[in-house]
Amino acid sequence: MKIALDAMGGDLAPDETVKGALLAADEVGPDTQIILVGPPDRLGTLLAGSPHDDKLLIHPATEVVEMEDSPRVALRGKPDSSLAQVVALMKAGQAQACVSAGNSGAFMALCHTRLRTIEGILRPAIALFMPTAHGHRVVLDAGANADCKPEYLQQFGIMGSIYAQFVLGLESPRVGVLSIGTENHKGNDVTQAAMPLLQQAPINFIGNVEGDQIFGADGVDVVVCDGFVGNVVLKVVEGLASVLVGIIKDGVRKSPKAMIGAWLMRDVFMQARQTFDYSAQGGALLLGVNGICVVGHGKSDSNAIKNALLVAERSVNSRIVQHVRDALP
Repeated sequence: MKIALDAMGGDLAPDETVKGALLAADEVGPDTQIILVGPPDRLGTLLAGSPHDDKLLIHPATEVVEMEDSPRVALRGKPDSSLAQVVALMKAGQAQACVSAGNSGAFMALCHTRLRTIEGILRPAIALFMPTAHGHRVVLDAGANADCKPEYLQQFGIMGSIYAQFVLGLESPRVGVLSIGTENHKGNDVTQAAMPLLQQAPINFIGNVEGDQIFGADGVDVVVCDGFVGNVVLKVVEGLASVLVGIIKDGVRKSPKAMIGAWLMRDVFMQARQTFDYSAQGGALLLGVNGICVVGHGKSDSNAIKNALLVAERSVNSRIVQHVRDALP
């Protein structure tokens, strides 16, 4: 297996992406190699003295897609960018997965146009693992499609169910549609029209779920929504987690008793922080395209890059793309 990594993608690239690749080299399977895509001289310097010469390869790219670049620039204006090259390696069969923490809109556009969607899939979706007290839940779409048709939501439910089954190991994942109430008549026109389609799909569909069920009681495994709502949920969770950490830190600093209590509970705080740390998730899979494409967070550090590479390896080994093909009529 070869995984192509956009070494120049992300706010902390290439230093953190290379460090993440080095960390991943210690954990991936013995037959997995990571292709670092970017300027060979710069990457070679960062890899100097690495003990993983057999695991890490370099593929040249002379351009970089910046975060402010439009998808059009990535598609037409920078054909030799590291982002374009990781997708090209997949299309040519020289890599079985690609990973980027760079411009996500440009990355998705490249994957969609160059790799195409699986036959029968109308739109790809970003499948995100959300941490809960009971493990993880799959939420999709997390930002690929701001506006959706009912048929899209039906396919998101099918793909999310397959992802939960073969990656999380759930025998019959429970699938719900994110809405403003659990009653069948609640929701907007799209979610209500999607309801009978999901009921007809070959999945364990349980109906509407509310926002608190994403993290709350153990009643759903896959939450389906359009990309607008899913991305808002993601950003709200990230912002809330950051604010809560700040409030706790400020409160602890103001009280000697709180400082003692925090020291006694340090293991609990550390576990909670790790649960909601995006770097522990690594990246989100773009489901529905002909290949394994992992979208990383723009602020990914070395640990996040490592975990994104492990998500890619696990997804290839799970044969997710083939399972989606098999599930379609």
